[in-house]
Amino acid sequence: MKAPPRRAAFYDVGSGTGGLRDWLTLLHPPYTLWHLSYVAIGAAVVPHLVLWRLGGTLLAFFLAVGVGAHALDELNGRPLGTGISSAALKVAAAVSIGAAMVAGVAFGGLRLLPFVVAGGLFVFGYNLELLGGVLHNDLGFAATWGAFPVLVGAYAQHWTLPPAAWVAAVAALLLSLGQRSLSTPARTLRRKVALASVRITYSDDSQRELGRADLLAPLERALRAFAWAVSALAVALVLAR
Repeated sequence: MKAPPRRAAFYDVGSGTGGLRDWLTLLHPPYTLWHLSYVAIGAAVVPHLVLWRLGGTLLAFFLAVGVGAHALDELNGRPLGTGISSAALKVAAAVSIGAAMVAGVAFGGLRLLPFVVAGGLFVFGYNLELLGGVLHNDLGFAATWGAFPVLVGAYAQHWTLPPAAWVAAVAALLLSLGQRSLSTPARTLRRKVALASVRITYSDDSQRELGRADLLAPLERALRAFAWAVSALAVALVLAR
């Protein structure tokens, strides 16, 4: 019997045919939700929360990161192995990122323009590994997909960045560094490792053999837990306002 195809991520539901399941996988749902939560956290630490502004900021980040950035990432090396055509990925990236940037300028004008430009540079620079991949590292990921959403979420409320927003941005940066420390080895085990065997000898001389699945499981359990925890925290902060 032919073995089932290996999934590229714990949330991979795609079939490799380019259908709806591949598009759903492309969105990286738990990670997209995780990073959208940073937008909400940023907005929630600013006095006098304006829900429609938060909604608009969330939509812009969903388009730019959830769709656009992930389409560029798949275009650059096919890490998820989807069957979505390169042409479709290019259109999805251009339309979603363009729409997010236009909406940002239309909504915030010159006040938001620096963040819009920075966001565009981050999306293309990180996901296409431009300039030698200067942004494509742990710190670049933490700054662009952790701290940056918090600051934009806060600033879009009343065009100011109170001290609480900067502290929240530092927290998001550190959480994102933690995310990378889990997701990087998890991706390696899922996508590049065919076989792994680790023997552990305990202090009482008993031993245990760990395989690839054993090494992968705790990493992905932690990633799931953190994704839901940060999302729940964001909802709690918004409800508290």
